[in-house]
Amino acid sequence: MSNYNDIGIDNTLDWDRIRKLFIIGLIGGCMTFVGDWLLGYGVYDESLTGLEKELSQYLDLSDGKLFWSAFLGLIGISLEGLCYFGIYRLIANGSHKYAHIFRSGVFGYMLFAACGVHVPCLSTVFFYNHMMQESPDTAYDLTLRFSLYFLLPALIMFLIFFFVMSAAQIIAFAKGMTPYPKWCWIFSMPVGMAATMPLNFAGNHAIINGLTAAWISIGNIWMFGGLLLTMRLVQREKR
Repeated sequence: MSNYNDIGIDNTLDWDRIRKLFIIGLIGGCMTFVGDWLLGYGVYDESLTGLEKELSQYLDLSDGKLFWSAFLGLIGISLEGLCYFGIYRLIANGSHKYAHIFRSGVFGYMLFAACGVHVPCLSTVFFYNHMMQESPDTAYDLTLRFSLYFLLPALIMFLIFFFVMSAAQIIAFAKGMTPYPKWCWIFSMPVGMAATMPLNFAGNHAIINGLTAAWISIGNIWMFGGLLLTMRLVQREKR
């Protein structure tokens, strides 16, 4: 008998199932990357400042691109969230405490990441672009109010759960509470996301802006890809 709520997961590690989850998660990360890339690929008006400067980058986006960016992210992020349970299963193998904490973060991520943050971000851009056509003088103020009312609350909740999930994963891996070597804590989203941060200083270029917009999906690709690549090594050592 297991002394943690395994939500139907067997007590014995099923490596084939975990591998499939990581592959699906990697596919989801790539889908989200394409969606983020469609949103971020462009240049902003350097004569502006703050949020208005960031929003200027999206003024040339068509409604079709906004739809596909929202749709790909909606599906991709949902797949990622489901596949985090492969990581949950690895942590549960060595620490029920951190497995519980990680799973709580996963549930929050699934609740807020796609429908709470990603799609509302695209809705905000859509709102701003059309307001700029109808009423340029009030577009920015109304968009700011719109984002404060309908985007910021979910964003705060998302960040809380993201921090809980990421911290639990990094600590569990770093303390050797999974079948993976301790150094595999580097295959976590914050590490992959951090790798994109220097790009913010690389100038105002469409390719750079596309990559920085996709920083969370890059983190997911790094995490799932790294855990997949090292899985055979782990299985070989455990024999």
